[in-house]
Amino acid sequence: MTMAVLVSSFSRFRRASAARLPFVPAGLRRSYSQDGSDPQFLHRSLVPTMHYQKSLPRLPIPKLEDSIGRYLNAQKPLLDDDQFRKTEQLAVNFKNGIGRELHEQLVVQDKQNKHTSYISGPWFDMYLKARESVVLNYNPFMAFSPDPKAEFNDQLIRATNMTVSALRFLKTLRAGFLEPEVFHLNPSRSDTQAFKRFIRFVPSSLSWFGAYMVNAYPLDMSQYFRLFNSTRLPKRNRDELFTDEKERHLLVLRNGNFYTFDVIDKDGNIVEPLEIQAHLKYILSDISSVPTFPLACLTTENRDTWASLRQELLDNGNEQALRKVDSAIFCLCFDDSPIEDLIQLSHTMLHGNGINRWYDKSFNLILTKDGTAAVHFEHSWGDGVAMLRFQNEVFKDTTQLPAVTPKSQPAAVDSSMAVQKLTFKLNDTLKEGISKAKQTFDATVKTLTLEMLQFKRGGKEFLKKQNLSPDAIVQLAFQMAFLQQYGQTVATYESCSTAAFRHGRTETIRPASVYTKACSEAFVKEPFKHSAAELRQMIAECSKYHSQLTKDAAMGKGFDRHLFGLRHLAESIGIPLPEFYQDHAYAQINHNILSTSTLSSPAVTIGGFAPVVPDGFGVGYGVRDDWIGCNVSTYPARNVHEFLQCVHKSLDDIFNVLEGK
Repeated sequence: MTMAVLVSSFSRFRRASAARLPFVPAGLRRSYSQDGSDPQFLHRSLVPTMHYQKSLPRLPIPKLEDSIGRYLNAQKPLLDDDQFRKTEQLAVNFKNGIGRELHEQLVVQDKQNKHTSYISGPWFDMYLKARESVVLNYNPFMAFSPDPKAEFNDQLIRATNMTVSALRFLKTLRAGFLEPEVFHLNPSRSDTQAFKRFIRFVPSSLSWFGAYMVNAYPLDMSQYFRLFNSTRLPKRNRDELFTDEKERHLLVLRNGNFYTFDVIDKDGNIVEPLEIQAHLKYILSDISSVPTFPLACLTTENRDTWASLRQELLDNGNEQALRKVDSAIFCLCFDDSPIEDLIQLSHTMLHGNGINRWYDKSFNLILTKDGTAAVHFEHSWGDGVAMLRFQNEVFKDTTQLPAVTPKSQPAAVDSSMAVQKLTFKLNDTLKEGISKAKQTFDATVKTLTLEMLQFKRGGKEFLKKQNLSPDAIVQLAFQMAFLQQYGQTVATYESCSTAAFRHGRTETIRPASVYTKACSEAFVKEPFKHSAAELRQMIAECSKYHSQLTKDAAMGKGFDRHLFGLRHLAESIGIPLPEFYQDHAYAQINHNILSTSTLSSPAVTIGGFAPVVPDGFGVGYGVRDDWIGCNVSTYPARNVHEFLQCVHKSLDDIFNVLEGK
């Protein structure tokens, strides 16, 4: 048995875009007990949280010739013959020349840094050096499913319960009690108390191999420590990540006003839930209006502009208040408006009004007037693995063991003494900066359109019975839809987690292929030329190829990260940009007009993100058992309503063929 066994199940291990919701394994099976005997923790894992970390395999650097071959395969559907010949020649020259030299240097550098992966540093740089606003350009959202008990979907009750469950997660993680993240191919052997009792005594340096022997694959958890007490700090040219695990307070935003209070006591215990509820009720009862100059708008700015204004804030005597914001365990946002529909929910959670989020925090936990909840998270510190695990655990804990109930009475405490309302000293420069930031933000979000689709003819169950990859079929529908709407095949991005490796980040799946192009053209341009059997065969070829791309990406055998790493190395050692990277085709394939992300979890009702390019679509989608849903965003350059009509028709056409109609 080899590690390749893992890939057959990695179709469930797919999520998001690297600039969006990086994909994470949903539905991993766990068998720990949660009896509520210790209200300070979610559970106590038999296996320590980081037990597998030291022995995780290292992310492989692909062979250069393999990456060039995969790159050219991905370019074929995007280029005409003359363009492809030119790109092919540049790629061959790169492979045999400067590319070879860079590759060899990258391998040497990787061997000297065995504690991490070759992509980790460059990927941090990619995010932290980006100067665009994090709002829309990088930060995604995931909305919690409603609590099954309707009476618990109350703003104060749910905020209290989610805060307490988040703190339980924090304490469980830091105590080493959080169940390790493991991908189980044979849960009856690996996800058992007997195996856990055995593996906990296997040295950490060997533990991965013990899990591997029973077909289990532990995942990297190095990003988890950035979940709490963390903030992205704006700096000139390159931002910094800040974490202070000693701090014990929560940050709350309401109407653009800032409040803090301790949620962990001096002994390291979670403050009594009824006391937390009392403090949150006190904040909700505050009638303060929105500040004339709402400070949070600055976190929507261009990063260099924000860096200059932050320095102005520090120079103007706001160091202590900013420190409170930056070091808070997380940011809880109270919105006073209820949610009317899913489109409004997406706008609210993806960007809001710019005044009631601290977009630089590792995550904002948002609670609206009617108890709708979501996380909005900053992306540089990590990918969706940690964020979705947090969301799953919080949802499970709040619905199974809520800290407070509708009958609970907040503690009789003096919240006016415990809750501190932060004030900021603003000079004319800061006031002008805030006003400009708000104007720019308002103008930008007005250009964003969000629309949704629900296809109800079938979903995962039907497609699997057809021996087809559900993800491949939805991706094919996107290719068909874009061809129908715009008459072309364009660069398409789907990200795959490489968390099976130490400090793995993501790799790209390139869903646009010669197979999807041929199939799309058969459906769209030549609808009566092919028989149902021929179309069925073309669909199967698309599914098979997409599944192989997914397996390769999950095993670190894509081309995007390798080529990105080589370019980053060239820039870091100061050599001229190789001609290969100056090719228009290279720029075009990295201009991802279709940026796609899939997510499936009982804890999540919907997720979303903005397009990664001005003329693109941001396509969040989910394949459920009996339906397929899409949440798509765009700017004025594209027509999202028409695109979703084309997606629906494409799915109808595919299902007609599969049903023999």
